[in-house]
Amino acid sequence: MSNTIILKSRPQGTPNDSNFQFVHEKVPQPGDGEILLKSRYVSVDPYLRGRMNDAKSYIPPFKIGKPIDSGIVAEVMESKNENFKKGDHVSGRLPWKKELVSDGEGLQIVDPDKAPLSAYLGVLGLTGLTAYLGLMRIGKPEQGETLVVSGAAGAVGSVVGQIGKIMGLRVVGIAGTDEKIELLKNEFGFDVGINYKTTEDMRAALGEACPDGIDIYFDNVGGEISDAVLFHINKFARMVICGAISVYNETSIPKSISVQPFLIKNSALMQGFIVSNYAEHFPEAINALAGWLKEGKLTYEETIVEGFENIPQAFMDLFSGKNKGKMVVKI
Repeated sequence: MSNTIILKSRPQGTPNDSNFQFVHEKVPQPGDGEILLKSRYVSVDPYLRGRMNDAKSYIPPFKIGKPIDSGIVAEVMESKNENFKKGDHVSGRLPWKKELVSDGEGLQIVDPDKAPLSAYLGVLGLTGLTAYLGLMRIGKPEQGETLVVSGAAGAVGSVVGQIGKIMGLRVVGIAGTDEKIELLKNEFGFDVGINYKTTEDMRAALGEACPDGIDIYFDNVGGEISDAVLFHINKFARMVICGAISVYNETSIPKSISVQPFLIKNSALMQGFIVSNYAEHFPEAINALAGWLKEGKLTYEETIVEGFENIPQAFMDLFSGKNKGKMVVKI
């Protein structure tokens, strides 16, 4: 029997177990042009929370009673498709199923000898692409500038900070535990770390950490932290809006200070993005990331949870910050 995880109900606020349902199905058999896949690693990501709402967005919402999907690395168990052979490993957006059949569309063959399979969901997958393309295409870093990253110990933030150091920036990271702050400085090379949970005055802390102001802000969290950043942005600052995990579970419209005066006064740019905006630059990004990884200039942290049955819990744990780096479930 093959397990599948479906969306049972739409969350009101923070997701809980009642929103997910496990369904047992017969293992499918591939037809002509199809492959049988066995999931090996499943990515859980904050953006999936938005897809659980019945609201218009850049990607269609999940449907009640249908499988949830995300980035998955799977092994080809049987192939009737000339583009894939038994034993290949592939990466792509796939439903949360232990075994499944695919026609191969949208799947990329990945090489476990070049990097661990889980890395293709993180630093060499959409996570790394998001970090690289958001920073390089919108942030446009120049040597000597100051970069601030919120959600800095997360999957995207930790890569952004490292790329910032490679580009010759002063990098300040914001995270939620002292352990994560030490990780930022000792593992990822950030210059300064700020624990927002133990800092009473974020505005003052940012002023101390960024004596020359902030040139680039890579925002993964939104909310009050991002409000505090605005008081320190320099002329022509670039604010890269990647995520807003602090407000994803809000059931009412969050209050925030008005950004317009800050943008006008500093001739600053604030731009949201999704990584697919820059699809034509994916090869450039992957080459750069793989090269830095090989040279030892880039490292990555993973939180690996084991067991298909633990996928929903791993996803829910994102919202209480239990992950360091990329959260991945090993099947």
